[in-house]
Amino acid sequence: MSSANHRRHQNPSRANKKKRGRKNPEANFLFELNSCSKSKDLNAAISLYESAISGNMRLNRQHFNILLYLCSASVADPDGKLLALSHGFRIFDHMLSLKIPPNEASITAVARLAAAKGDGDSAFDIVRSMGDYGLTPRLRTFEPALLCFCKKLEADKAYEVEDYISLMNVSLEEPEIAALLKVSADTGRGERVYDYLKKLRCCVRSVSEETAKILEDWFRGKGNEVGAGVQHHVDYVKDAILRNGGGWHGLGWIGEGKWAVRRGTVEPSGRCCCCGQQLVCVDIDDADTEKFAQSIAELAMEREVKANFSEFQDWLEKHACYEAVLDGANIGLYQQNFAEGGFSVPQLDAVVKEMYGRSGNKWPLVILHNKRLRAIQENPSYRKLFQEWTNNGVLYTTPHGSNDDWYWLYAAVRLRCLLVTNDEMRDHIFELLGSNFFLKWKERHQVRYTFLKGSLKLQMPPPYSIVIQESENGSWHVPITGGSNEESSRTWLCITRPGACEAKGEAAAILDTSKNAIGPTCSRWALNSSESEMLASNKENHSSQDSSPKSNNKTASVTGKRKERSPSPTPT
Repeated sequence: MSSANHRRHQNPSRANKKKRGRKNPEANFLFELNSCSKSKDLNAAISLYESAISGNMRLNRQHFNILLYLCSASVADPDGKLLALSHGFRIFDHMLSLKIPPNEASITAVARLAAAKGDGDSAFDIVRSMGDYGLTPRLRTFEPALLCFCKKLEADKAYEVEDYISLMNVSLEEPEIAALLKVSADTGRGERVYDYLKKLRCCVRSVSEETAKILEDWFRGKGNEVGAGVQHHVDYVKDAILRNGGGWHGLGWIGEGKWAVRRGTVEPSGRCCCCGQQLVCVDIDDADTEKFAQSIAELAMEREVKANFSEFQDWLEKHACYEAVLDGANIGLYQQNFAEGGFSVPQLDAVVKEMYGRSGNKWPLVILHNKRLRAIQENPSYRKLFQEWTNNGVLYTTPHGSNDDWYWLYAAVRLRCLLVTNDEMRDHIFELLGSNFFLKWKERHQVRYTFLKGSLKLQMPPPYSIVIQESENGSWHVPITGGSNEESSRTWLCITRPGACEAKGEAAAILDTSKNAIGPTCSRWALNSSESEMLASNKENHSSQDSSPKSNNKTASVTGKRKERSPSPTPT
């Protein structure tokens, strides 16, 4: 058998496919259309389309979508724009006349064509017709109408599109928010500018250079006209900032007079090099915190013995004074994967004592599985330490068969305190919570640790957040996206003017102007710099489990309060 015959017998299906392809005009037409699409050759695609019509070829939605895409992609080319517009709408009408229902890609292409000729109304109408076809719009579907109205300074129509986007549960991204911000700025709608600054803050950690330029132009121009005469008591503003998680009060423009707009950097401690103001570590707001805690509890009760977790919730409500929660198993088993390794009580004790000292002599809460507790109780060397922890309300033991992850996570969120763990919380149980604000919460609350040659090193939450920040006195700090990975070289917009509190003769307070401030949630745990601090562990923390922190009057009152607590429940 010849080699040619052998190949033919080996691959008969491939040969048949090629033969069918050569005989199928629709398939050939699709192949040639795709070639035109790749080369962005609209003229050739239109010629193919005209030939297909004259030959009474049966066209399908894929054919029409390629043609519509090519037309919408060609409107940016001055030489091809007229051809694209003259044929694009005719192709879409032909598609509908053949009773071929469009999909989201079809609608998006036609909306782009309508916007390209400056007809935002038609672009919006075609999007609103998607319900007739049972289609769900995407952000890209709305973008042509929205950007068209913004470009033409038709602000009210742009806001109408935004409202419809929200109704469809679609989220705006920076380009769309920036366009709405600009049309609001250009038409002198100061309150709208304020609202879009908030949306921008929720959407991105730092703004693009294009968005930064829009903000600079606003604050140097019409922005000087907003907020005049608005005054709030400093405590009222402070409370609003704390409710919102720090870095944002949401009360509207504060202060009066001209804005000073500068570009500068922020020190590692969080101090602005332009105005000297201390930026803060921003947390999720009160509403999101409550929602987060409720979500954890609901998921935990689906997967744990409901009575056990409910008992823990009740216990936690009665003992809500903790400022740090420790993942006991994670700390005790750290770097113990060697032959003689096991649960390290000295490591856990070192972290307990360090957090006790950092919090002004307030004991942390250690969540530990019941089986780990038995190992401590059975070792005579740890009995005195166990008694100290029990007396001071340090331990809560989770019952047999439970997943202690639910317990320490719920406690840290519910008490709005720090969580000491190296667990990156990437397991499937954490994925159930979603990433909307989980990552943000972790950044503000998680404390990581290492032990290097017997020395404990804690990595505290960052001293400030890379996010748009609004201060009590009405100033703004806006981080700009840059090419460098070094935060010390990141450029920020610093936007200041006399604050309303100052106008009333009161000092415009900053949440914490000390160099070490970390923010409303983390200020008590301040570091001397943004770097992790190496802590030389006292030998007593590692070799003697009998030691206890030195007491003073303050400590006595705190530990006395802990002694009043009921002992943590131990499963039978």
